[in-house]
Amino acid sequence: MARRPVIALLTDFGAQDAYVASMKGVVLGIAPDATIVDITHAVPPQDIYAGAFLLETCIDAFPPGTIYVCVVDPGVGTQRHPIVLKSPHGTFVGPDNGVFSYVVARHREGTAVAEPAPPQVCATPLPSLVTAHVITDRALMRATVSNTFHGRDVFAPVAAHLANGLSVDHVGKPTVEVQAFAPPRPAREPGGAVAGSVIHVDGYGDLITNLVPEGLPTRPVFHIGGATIRGLSSSYQDGGPLVALVGSSGYVEVALRNGNASLALGTTRWATVTVVPG
Repeated sequence: MARRPVIALLTDFGAQDAYVASMKGVVLGIAPDATIVDITHAVPPQDIYAGAFLLETCIDAFPPGTIYVCVVDPGVGTQRHPIVLKSPHGTFVGPDNGVFSYVVARHREGTAVAEPAPPQVCATPLPSLVTAHVITDRALMRATVSNTFHGRDVFAPVAAHLANGLSVDHVGKPTVEVQAFAPPRPAREPGGAVAGSVIHVDGYGDLITNLVPEGLPTRPVFHIGGATIRGLSSSYQDGGPLVALVGSSGYVEVALRNGNASLALGTTRWATVTVVPG
């Protein structure tokens, strides 16, 4: 028995308006057998970096062949391109504005190097395992396309046609580059220290960094926002009250037991976290 196609939605639309429901209605009108999953609609408004990171954290939980519709689109109605990106992890539909940066970065060729924060969005060549097409086929869109709601009028119908079996080659012209940022990478410093950065603040106020446990010095000591944390904890309740631990995304995060680390430290995204040997 064939599995029903999965379309996963990520937007900054919130829950107070009918935008998300409109997109779902369009999808179901074209692909009634599709299973629609909400990743989140609480991306901070126009926050490309948060949208890109949140998409990255959930891709591995979805079945192969999932179609992701990601609409964090401050440039809607401008000259920015609507695109379909295809990688070994799925098919991605949305604006060409950097929201698919982590998808591209997963397949970057060559050795990872230290990248600064905040990263800049720029034209980026596609890795060999990723293809992209600019959506140009007007027949795949709704009859009337609003300049302010491409989520409903362009991205949702294209995703639905893809769910019905349309090849990505038929959505429009191929392109060899997309707009993307290079996710910040930690830098090694003299004496075995590592300098990383906060790349996301979650809904609990946990500070998710770009550090991974394999890159840490032995007996790590973390310095962030004027605070010092010794060693990695195994849970949010282990040690503290301020703890560093490896979160579910695989990155080291800093959390305040039963509290909000971002508020307590006055620390937000792109803040530096330095790790030294203990």
